[in-house]
Amino acid sequence: MAKPWLRILEKPDEMLAVEELQRLVWPGSDRDIVPAHLLLAAVHNGGLLIGAFLPELAAENAEEQPSASATLVGFVFGFTGLYKTQGGYRSKHYSHMLGVHPDYRNLGIGFLLKRAQWQMVRRQGLDLITWTYDPLLSRNAHLNIQKLGAVCNTYLREAYGEMRDELNAGLPSDRFQVDWWVNTSRVNRRLSRHARRPLDLAHFFAAGVQIINPSYIEADGQPRPAKQLSFHPDESDAATSIPIVLVEIPADFNGLRRYSLDLGLEWRMHTRSLFEYLFRIGYIVTDFVYLPGTYPRSFYALSHGDSTL
Repeated sequence: MAKPWLRILEKPDEMLAVEELQRLVWPGSDRDIVPAHLLLAAVHNGGLLIGAFLPELAAENAEEQPSASATLVGFVFGFTGLYKTQGGYRSKHYSHMLGVHPDYRNLGIGFLLKRAQWQMVRRQGLDLITWTYDPLLSRNAHLNIQKLGAVCNTYLREAYGEMRDELNAGLPSDRFQVDWWVNTSRVNRRLSRHARRPLDLAHFFAAGVQIINPSYIEADGQPRPAKQLSFHPDESDAATSIPIVLVEIPADFNGLRRYSLDLGLEWRMHTRSLFEYLFRIGYIVTDFVYLPGTYPRSFYALSHGDSTL
């Protein structure tokens, strides 16, 4: 596959292309689509919209720009906002949407778009990008936490209210709000040409880290939330003496919720209470691990305070 071309989008016809791509990424509800006219108003007033294109035929000249027939396969859209500090409000970039065409996922396009966003926002003199995502989506967690180096200690219940698209309908729209501190050495290392080697589950086990909510598999092959945690909410003093914990989520939550919406809701409520508790006593999401296999498994790593692995 030819390497995608990235460029800033500013024209009305480009906004229409992004609008159509949203319908492919989040099918089933036009109500949740950001319309072309609003995209255009945002980018003409400080917003940032970057598109990823694949030419119909790979260009022989590496410097050649994509032709008008190039296909829009992904985009990232955001705008300037504010966040509160002890000294008052400061400016940040809020990344509202990242979408990749369903036929071109798992090719690194999302990472390229976020890296371009990182470069542009740093040039604007901002030090923070925030966004939200469903904490039960393993693919998103792998990109946001493991590859990009974002961190999270904010859990939002029903962040978008009732959603009707095929990917979200029928479940509470709970979200992580992640913080991407774009000038930190942590993020710079993750985005460099010599990025940190991803940690495997074995690395955490070697350091004595435990899974506090190990799932179990029943005859249908679907993972169920742990019936009992390795520590309890009324033992916060004991819990906070543990520097790092692992929290399991389904490796394929979309497939699981298609199989059983009730099971999807069970996982939503289980992880909601667990993350809210861990954030409340001082833990922060700092890493993510995916374990392939016959029954693949996914885990968040949460550190307490300033501790690291």
